[in-house]
Amino acid sequence: MNYIETERLILRDFTEKDTNALFAILSDKDVNAFLPMFPLKTIEEAEKYLLYIENYVQQKGIYYAICLKDNDIPIGCIHVSADDSHDLGYSIGKSFWHKGVCTEACQAVVNMLRQTDIPYITATHDVNNPRSGRVMQAIGMKYKYSYEELWKPKNFLVTFRMYQLNLDGDENRVYKKYWNKYAVHFIEDLPYQ
Repeated sequence: MNYIETERLILRDFTEKDTNALFAILSDKDVNAFLPMFPLKTIEEAEKYLLYIENYVQQKGIYYAICLKDNDIPIGCIHVSADDSHDLGYSIGKSFWHKGVCTEACQAVVNMLRQTDIPYITATHDVNNPRSGRVMQAIGMKYKYSYEELWKPKNFLVTFRMYQLNLDGDENRVYKKYWNKYAVHFIEDLPYQ
């Protein structure tokens, strides 16, 4: 489970040697625009983030570096949380946007998860980042609802769309935690669903 190979990619655990690559990805303001953290400012922050990733994995979460096969240098990240949301998240370096890399990595993770006892995954995207929603749709996730959240630590109001993929075939299951937690929630009539 700590190594997945696809046509173009290797998904693997992060190591200390990935500090500079991780910094290059997460210090970019454009890459970071829709992430739940501020851009990294120093290599030391990247080193601390690697410790965060290590803890994430120790807590039974999945957190992979997305690397191209030809050089094994991280160009992005993909993770699935260990909590009851089984939240799928991803980010990719700007020079690799619009090339299907996130979709390929996400599909590989979904295929791996189908061999586990995880019954479903969720993912959310800011309504101002519809391309992230297209990745969710491309891997078979279905839109369930939208909600407004005051996003910390960035401290601004975001409308998120919540998607879900039930890996065990229970198509009636809807993860309702965000619906129940946030007062403003609704179902959009999305034209592409």
